[in-house]
Amino acid sequence: MNTSPLFVSCAQGLEYLLVDELLALGCATATAARAGVNATGTLEHAMRAVMWSRLASRVLWPIAKFQCEDEQALYDEVSKIDWEQHIPLLASFAVNAHVSGNALKHEQYAALRVKDAIVDQLRGQTGVRPDIDTEHPDVRVDLVVQKGQATLSIDLGGQSLHRRGWRSAQGAAPLKENLAAAMLMRGKWMQVYANGGALLDPMCGAGTLVIEGALMAGDVAPGLQRHQGLPPTRWMGLPVALWKGLQEEATTRAEAGLSALRPVFFGSDLDPRAIDSAKENAARAGIAAACTFEQADVADLPKLTFETGLVVCNPPYDKRLESNASEYRALGDALQRIAPEWTGSILCGSDALAKALGLRWKKAYPLRNGALECSLLVIERMRQEVREVSAPAALSDGAQMVANRIRKNLKSSKAWRQREGINNWRAYDADIPEYAAAVDVYTESGTGHVWLHVQEYQAPSEIPEAVTRKRFADLLAGVREVFQVDRERVAVKTRRIAKGGSKYGQFDQRNDFIVVEEGAARLRVNLFDYLDTGVFLDHRPLRKRIHDEAEDTRFLNLFCYTGVASIQAALGRARSTTSVDLSGTYLQWLADNLAENQLAGRQHQIIQADVMQWLSQERAQYDLIFCDPPTFSNSKRAEDFEVQKSHVELIRLCVDRLAPGGTLYFSNNARRFKLDTDALATLVDIEDITHASIPPDFARNSKIHRAWRMTAK
Repeated sequence: MNTSPLFVSCAQGLEYLLVDELLALGCATATAARAGVNATGTLEHAMRAVMWSRLASRVLWPIAKFQCEDEQALYDEVSKIDWEQHIPLLASFAVNAHVSGNALKHEQYAALRVKDAIVDQLRGQTGVRPDIDTEHPDVRVDLVVQKGQATLSIDLGGQSLHRRGWRSAQGAAPLKENLAAAMLMRGKWMQVYANGGALLDPMCGAGTLVIEGALMAGDVAPGLQRHQGLPPTRWMGLPVALWKGLQEEATTRAEAGLSALRPVFFGSDLDPRAIDSAKENAARAGIAAACTFEQADVADLPKLTFETGLVVCNPPYDKRLESNASEYRALGDALQRIAPEWTGSILCGSDALAKALGLRWKKAYPLRNGALECSLLVIERMRQEVREVSAPAALSDGAQMVANRIRKNLKSSKAWRQREGINNWRAYDADIPEYAAAVDVYTESGTGHVWLHVQEYQAPSEIPEAVTRKRFADLLAGVREVFQVDRERVAVKTRRIAKGGSKYGQFDQRNDFIVVEEGAARLRVNLFDYLDTGVFLDHRPLRKRIHDEAEDTRFLNLFCYTGVASIQAALGRARSTTSVDLSGTYLQWLADNLAENQLAGRQHQIIQADVMQWLSQERAQYDLIFCDPPTFSNSKRAEDFEVQKSHVELIRLCVDRLAPGGTLYFSNNARRFKLDTDALATLVDIEDITHASIPPDFARNSKIHRAWRMTAK
C-alpha cells in the first residue's frame, strides 16, 4: 500500500504520547499538532491505529483537498467527488465540520453544505436519498477548513475511539478511557507491571483507570470490543479482509495476554454504587478475575503488601463533584502511609489542590479532561512529602546577597514584563561578579509552572575550584529561596571539562519538553538535554520585528536553529517561510514547533543543508531574511565556517537572494566580531540596530549579540 498523510486527533496534552504510539504502530512519520498528530502511513497503519491506539479520538483518512473561498466553492468541490465510490447504496452518513479563518465562519452551516452536495449527487445518480444519522452513521465524513484550504476525510473509526465497548455504567464524573491510558503511560505502568508491581486507584469510581490498566497489561486491543466483530465503518474504500486480519491478530494476542494476567489490580471507593459499577464494567471487559474492588474510605485503606506499584487517581475537582483541600490532604496522607515506595500518576484540577495533596511530583503535564484544564502529576515516591520537610537552613551571606539582588531585579522588571506580556526572561546575569551565572525563567503554558535554567559562567583561572563550587552552591541556594520551585524544575549547567572537551560536561537525557509562549507563539523548550534550551531569549525584540514586518513576505531563516523566528514570521502572516540548518535535531524541533502552532503546509519549508552551499545554489528570492550564524562550525558534513572570515561572503550570498526592497537582518554573538563595513559598503546600506535589539533583561550583558538591518543598494 502507498503511504498517505493522515490526521489522528486526541485530547489536548496527549499529542506527544500519541506521536510515540503511532510511530510504534508503524507510521512513517508523526508530528504533534494542536489536539492531534499529523502522520504518514498506509491504510493498514491507519486501521491498525483504529484497532490499537489507546490515546486517539479519531483517525481521519483524507480523500480530497481543495481551495475553499466560500460556501459555494465548498459545495461545488464536494460535488466533484464521486461519492458512489465512498458511500454504499442505502447507507447512512454524517458530516463533522471544523472551520477557521475567513472562508467559512459557521461549522454547522459548512457541514450542511457538504451534506447537501453529497445527498444531491447520490440522489441524482442512484435515485435514492441516503439517510442522515448523526449518532451512528455507517460512514462519517470530516471537513476541516483552515486559511481557505479544505480537507475532506473519512473517519475510519466511525465514532470516538475513547470508547472501548465495555462501559455499561459510569460514575458522576466519568474519565474518558484514552485519558486514563495517558495517565497510565505517564506513570510508566507497563514497566511497573513488568517489574512485578501492582495498580491501585483509591478513588476508582466506575473503575476506568483500573480496567484500562488491566487491559493494557493483558495486551487487549482497545478496538477489539468496540465494534463487536463488525468493521468500524462501511466506507467502501475499507479493505474488509485487512480489518478481519487485524481482528484475528488482536483476538490471538488478547487470549494469550489475559491467560497470563496477574491479579494485581485494585480499586476502592466510598460510594457502594460506584463499586457495583466498577465490578460490572470489569466483567464486561473480561478482566473481573484479575481485579479487586471494595468499598472503603481512603483513610481506612490497609498498607499494601506489594513492594512496588503505581497509584493512579482522578480525585474530584470540578463543579459536579465539589472538592476541597482537606480531601486532597487526606489522600496524600493515606498514600504515604499505605504505599510509601510506590509511584503515582494523579490528576489535579488546580495548583492549590496539587499543593494540598502534599506529595512531591517530578513532572506536571497540562491536560484537558473534557472542558476542564488540569495537571497530571507524576510522582516518583509517595514518601517524599512537601509539607513535612525540615525547615531550610539559613542562607549564607553570599546566598542572601544573590537572593536580594534577584528580588530587586524582579521588582524593577515587573512593570515591563506585565506591559509586554513577557513570560520567559533573564532574572539574573552575573549581577554580582563573584556569583557568575545566568538565571533564566520559563513559564510553562497551561499550568503557569515556573522552570529555571541556571548556567554557570567561566570563573577566572586564579580562583580555586573549591571557591568556585562554593559560590555556585550559594547562588543556587539564593535562586531557590526566591522562586520556591521544586528541585526537579531547576536545570543546572555547570562548567566542568568532560570527555571530548565539553565545557559543561554530560547533559541529561530526560527528553522532557515544556511548551512556553512568546506573544502568540507556542514554543517547545528543553531545559535539561542541551546547552541551549531551544529559544534564545536575547533575540526576543528581533523576533518581534520579524513578526511585525512579515505580512505577505517570503521569509528566509538561515542557521535557523529551532526555527523560533520562522514561527514568528508565520504567525505574522508571512506568505511563506523557508528554514535552513544542517542539524536534523534542530529541524525536527522546528517541525514540532510548527505543529504546536498549527502551521502546516508546503508554504513552510524545512531544509537540511550547509547554509553557504545552499545559498550558492539557491535561485529563489525572499523579501525578508534573518541570518544568525554561529561563531564557528566544524561539522564533518560541511565546510569549516568561521563568522569573522566568512561573513562578507555570507552577506553577499544573502543579498543575492533579496527581492527588490527586501530586508536582511544579520546578527551573531561572537564577542570579538567586527563587521567589515568597507567591504560591504558598495553592496548594502547598513543600520546598526544592536542597542534596539537588546531587551531590558539583557541590558547588563550588552555584548550578548550584535545586530544590523541591511538593504540592498
